[in-house]
Amino acid sequence: MYKTIFKRVFDFSAALLGLILLSPIFFIVTIGLYFANQGKPFFFQLRPGKHGAIFKIIKFKTMNDKKDVNGNLLSDGDRLTKIGAFVRKTSLDEIPQLLNVIKGDMSLIGPRPLLPQYLHLYNEFQNRRHEVKPGITGWAQVNGRNAISWDTKFELDVWYVDHFNFTLDMKIFFLTIKKIIKTEGINAADVATMEPFNGK
Repeated sequence: MYKTIFKRVFDFSAALLGLILLSPIFFIVTIGLYFANQGKPFFFQLRPGKHGAIFKIIKFKTMNDKKDVNGNLLSDGDRLTKIGAFVRKTSLDEIPQLLNVIKGDMSLIGPRPLLPQYLHLYNEFQNRRHEVKPGITGWAQVNGRNAISWDTKFELDVWYVDHFNFTLDMKIFFLTIKKIIKTEGINAADVATMEPFNGK
C-alpha cells in the first residue's frame, strides 16, 4: 500500500508544505543567486527518472558561467561562487526540487537522478536504480553522498529499491537532516563535484 499509493500522497503533501514553509529562504536565495550568476538563479538539466523517463530537474545555480580565453567553461571549483558554495554546503540548492516532487517527476526519498549520458553505461544491476522514482535524498546520500565511490553508491541505491518502506524513508529523512546540519559528505575529497561516471 505504501509503495503504490501512500508514498505519492506523502510526497505531494510534504513537498507542498515544505515549499510553503521554506518560501522565505527560497526567495532570499533566489535574490542572492540572481546577482551572483548574472540573472540566472536557477539551473535546469535533463535527468532520467523512473524507468529512465527523462524529465527536467530544477536546482539553485551554484556555479557561474565564466569561461577561459578559448571560450571553454572554467573548472567547477573556479566557477563555484561564494554564495553558491554556502547554498551547496547547506543543501539549500535542493529546495527547488520540491517542485519536481509536486509534479510527480521525483520522490522525496529515492536514488538521486544522475545524468542521461550515463544511461548506456549502466550494467543490469546498476540500472535497477531506475525501478523507483529518483529522490531529493536517498540511502546513498545518508551513507556518504559524494564522498563514496560509484560502486558503493549503486549498491546502496539498489539496496534501497529492494527494501524501501515507510520506516526506512523516515529514517533516511531524519538522517538527511543530521547530515545537513553536520555538512557531511558534500563532495569527494579535494574536488567541488563528484568525478563523472565512466562505466567502470
